[in-house]
Amino acid sequence: MRQFVGSTLHIDPPKKPKKLTGTRFASVLNLDKWNTPFKTWCAITRTYEDPYVDNIYTKAGKVIEPKIIAYLDKFYFVGSVKSPTDIYGADYFDQTRGDFFPQEPIFGGMWDALVYEDNKPDAVIEIKTSKRVEDWKDGKAPIYYALQAALYASLLGVKKVCMCAAFLEDADYITPEAFVPNVSNTIVDYFEVSERFPDLAEKLDFAKRWWAEHVETGISPAFDENDKGDVEILKILRTNTLSADSDIYDLLEEAETLAAEVDELHSRYLAEKEERLSALKDMIKQKMMQGFRPDDKKVEYKSTRFIWSVAKTSTTTVDKKALEKDGLLDKYSKTTETYKLNPPKPIKEE
Repeated sequence: MRQFVGSTLHIDPPKKPKKLTGTRFASVLNLDKWNTPFKTWCAITRTYEDPYVDNIYTKAGKVIEPKIIAYLDKFYFVGSVKSPTDIYGADYFDQTRGDFFPQEPIFGGMWDALVYEDNKPDAVIEIKTSKRVEDWKDGKAPIYYALQAALYASLLGVKKVCMCAAFLEDADYITPEAFVPNVSNTIVDYFEVSERFPDLAEKLDFAKRWWAEHVETGISPAFDENDKGDVEILKILRTNTLSADSDIYDLLEEAETLAAEVDELHSRYLAEKEERLSALKDMIKQKMMQGFRPDDKKVEYKSTRFIWSVAKTSTTTVDKKALEKDGLLDKYSKTTETYKLNPPKPIKEE
């Protein structure tokens, strides 16, 4: 089911929604200027999500992130930093399926690195690469990034966060391998979660209520017809009624149900009129054909509302039997493949 009701979208509650990750947390709280609660709901419920596209920005981030981890480990935490590879191995994504918190029913996601003390996590490290220095006012991470790390810290039961941003030039996106982090191109924002977000518990509770209200029910938060991000999604959803996880059997069932409704309406209201209209058109055509003179290509008649016309065309046909007799049919024949969806046949009950 998918139905627009006022400024909300209603769907069947998703059986396997995506988790509320750190990148979605601030959006649910309406604190992410790049994403809306509706857009995030669409992703979580698998209603719609922008396809992931690897580009120069994402590729640069993948190359530079290990450099930042090594930089922090050497100059800030003196050998106490562990990456996902250090903890889970090189195939950590496959092992965890992109979720470091499998025990959590709602929240999830992947942190970038951890600071260890006494053989246990002491701080969460989140790393960003960007050209937007202006977003990090006074050296502090934007709230939507800081909340991402704060969520992971809460799930891990640690109290500290290290946000780190590397600011890249155009050349760094072309050759990220050459990037060297230092104090002039890298910002470190280290904070206590309780100081930056003394109301984090309330924010987490709000997110849980949001989940119960919108994800478990299948009723979206209100969308904004004036928000560019929402409008783009709405345009797609209003022209494509397939859900992101529909399979062929869902499509067949919907098509068969709709076909039955169309057949019923057709037989009830249209069949008799279409039959009469077809007969009238044939009589009109025969009458107009009588008006052709030897050199005419088209004859027109005007009614009070329309111009009716019949055009005469000449068609050249091929005598296949003659070609076959002369041994030329196979030589000048070619095979083309086309595909036609045949009307479905009812399954006979045995």
